[in-house]
Amino acid sequence: MLRTAPARLVQAQLVLAALVLVAGCTASSQAGPVTESGPAEAGPRLGQCRNLSARDVDASSNASPVVACTAKHTAETFVAGTFPAAVSAEGRTDPALGGFVYDRCQPRFRAFVGADDSLLLRSTLSWAWFRPSAAAWKAGQHTYRCDVTAGGAAKGTLATLPTSAEGLLLGKPDDRWLTCVDGPRVSGAAKIPCSSPHTWRAVTTIVLGAKDDPYPGDRLSEVRTRDYCSDSVGAWLNYPVDYDYGYTWFHAAEWKTGNRRSVCWARTTQ
Repeated sequence: MLRTAPARLVQAQLVLAALVLVAGCTASSQAGPVTESGPAEAGPRLGQCRNLSARDVDASSNASPVVACTAKHTAETFVAGTFPAAVSAEGRTDPALGGFVYDRCQPRFRAFVGADDSLLLRSTLSWAWFRPSAAAWKAGQHTYRCDVTAGGAAKGTLATLPTSAEGLLLGKPDDRWLTCVDGPRVSGAAKIPCSSPHTWRAVTTIVLGAKDDPYPGDRLSEVRTRDYCSDSVGAWLNYPVDYDYGYTWFHAAEWKTGNRRSVCWARTTQ
């Protein structure tokens, strides 16, 4: 949806992939296709690296072989653990497993890559979690692992990670790990690393409410986001006379999963 304003406002519509909650939790509670490798699956360990595809990340289980972190890889395990009996009692498809994992992996993810919620939402980094296959679960393996990944330059691809993703967003992050889009507007455009040619960059975010606040409604969320982003992007661009800005705001479903932020975008090739 395109609207105009003194700063030639370009409104970015809802971009669900920006935060499937959760700036990083792409498979938190969804049971995707299962990789069946049998009861002999090896348990996950911290620091293991793997070459995962975007399709792998959408699965509920994964038994991809471990590779050396000095070799090409797209995922690194930053949390590994075992579900308590009280949590695993209802089986491997119980939605409660996702909530348990999120509470443990999301805070650790922030600390591991070295970012606050605003930077996470504007980065290409995310995380996915995996449980054992049905056969391994039945055999008594009730473990989980959380892997950090990064979006690639092409839609639906993952980027190659450095030897370790720990601290990747500390200081001034490399443009490979920051989110941009290339197109006439933000709406509908695929997210890419800012190291690729681009026309829009995610530059700031706005908090629309506290954890326990009710959803303020679509209209109020949009207006608050628009007004804030107009000023925020202008400041980021050093107050030019004329500039384009966009914003991504989220609806009640995303609010329910915990998202309290909207994203501001500056039209720039920098």
